[in-house]
Amino acid sequence: MNEAVLKGSSYILVHAANTLLQHGSTQTSERAQNPDSDYLEQAPKFLRSYEEVVNYGPNQSYIGNISVEELEEIEQKWYDNPVKDAKRFSDWGEIMPEDEFYGLMKMADSFDLVKLSEGFAKDIKDKLAEHDLLGEDYIEQIEGTEVDSIKQLVDEHTAEPLYLDGELIGCVKQAHDTDVNLNAHTMLENTVVKASGVLSMLHLGKQQGIDLEEVDYVIEVSEEACGDVNQRGGGNFAKAIAEMAGCKNATGSDTRSFCAGPAHGLVHAAGLVKSGVFDNVAVVAGGSTAKLGMNGKDHVDQEMPILEDCLGGFAVLVSQDDGESPILRTDAIGRHTVDTGSAPQAVISSLVTNPLDEIGLSITDIDKYSVEMQNPEITKPAGAGDVPASNYKMIAALGVKRGDLEKKDLMNFVNEHGMPGFAPTQGHIPSGVPFIGHARKMMKNDELERAMIIGKGSLFLGRMTNLFDGVSFIMEKNTGQGAKEGGVSEDEINNIVAKAMRNLADSLLEEE
Repeated sequence: MNEAVLKGSSYILVHAANTLLQHGSTQTSERAQNPDSDYLEQAPKFLRSYEEVVNYGPNQSYIGNISVEELEEIEQKWYDNPVKDAKRFSDWGEIMPEDEFYGLMKMADSFDLVKLSEGFAKDIKDKLAEHDLLGEDYIEQIEGTEVDSIKQLVDEHTAEPLYLDGELIGCVKQAHDTDVNLNAHTMLENTVVKASGVLSMLHLGKQQGIDLEEVDYVIEVSEEACGDVNQRGGGNFAKAIAEMAGCKNATGSDTRSFCAGPAHGLVHAAGLVKSGVFDNVAVVAGGSTAKLGMNGKDHVDQEMPILEDCLGGFAVLVSQDDGESPILRTDAIGRHTVDTGSAPQAVISSLVTNPLDEIGLSITDIDKYSVEMQNPEITKPAGAGDVPASNYKMIAALGVKRGDLEKKDLMNFVNEHGMPGFAPTQGHIPSGVPFIGHARKMMKNDELERAMIIGKGSLFLGRMTNLFDGVSFIMEKNTGQGAKEGGVSEDEINNIVAKAMRNLADSLLEEE
């Protein structure tokens, strides 16, 4: 049986400063409870420009323009030390400006819910025509609306406003008069997920050797849920993204597990591919408006930029073994079971040491661990500390307890097997998957043998259970042996025989 491999990966960011102010959950809650608060008055002064966002080291690392090692060499505070010659685009993706993303939201709008002002629509249409991945057919769908009509919809509270530099340039309408699942705020969130997911998928499709028309199945793994009053989370973001991205031969579905969703989706994809159900499965996620400016109050209190100003997205293609791409090992899947409990040692054991024991490896046999890769410059001001570093110390401490390493080597392990956090705090986005692109590149260059991708989630947020969640898997350098030794499988032989029998039957019928 052939292995499932990680054939490609893409990563995108969208600068969303105006969306942060208007629609981030911290800001909307503050506006509802205390509309005259000092924070709301001060927040606009602490927003970054698009150029500052592009020049920010963690963002350049997320889209793959600099390695995690190069990021580590940049002196912190990272926001005070911009990357020289930083670029918008990378081999894996891009950092899109907010005005272009508003245009992309309109392109992703299937029910005429996104309205853009006439002047803005014309300008952004011309600007998006320069983008290599956005088709002319979709760009032509961008039409303008009188700004007075947009203002009326917003004033009547039947639409969420879209601002750019303080100017109202559009809105997202409600899709139903009474269904809260189709209100304007929900439709805005859902449109953002779709548009950013599409951008991620398009960047996946531009990579060498990947044809989106060959994708059989799409799994969408963000945190939002689309549906209506009769099926609140019915879906299907996956099919919507596949349609717009040109995955003509794909079906798909949504997988949800809070922050752990992406890791679950990749395990599902590996199972589908290895079993032969599908040959090419894409796992994709769009961004979350709710997480924008989530820790903004703490950032402003410390007179630093509000760093949660980007939506995130990614896409990963899992395919049949090509003899080159890293293998996703299905014989060592870590899982936080119902009986695991919430003690840190128990969680790490279930996700790290248990799967390693299954295949006879020690903690030190994994070259790099990708845990919750939140950028510490975002989390530390809010009192959450350096999340990746805390995870690495727990793994190392467990390794000492097991005898996999000496106590004196604990911090050496953290430095050698860990890495700085570089992902935006977009919930599901940081959870393990940001390192897949780097790991693929390092394995191709013989710089890495194995990496463990760890996704963890907080199921108690849904108020249905107090359980945590988590799943992990190992990426391993492809030696090329599996594809060579696989030869022709038994199923392929059966298909060849069946085809030959049909051809023989057809020829006999023609003779009669």
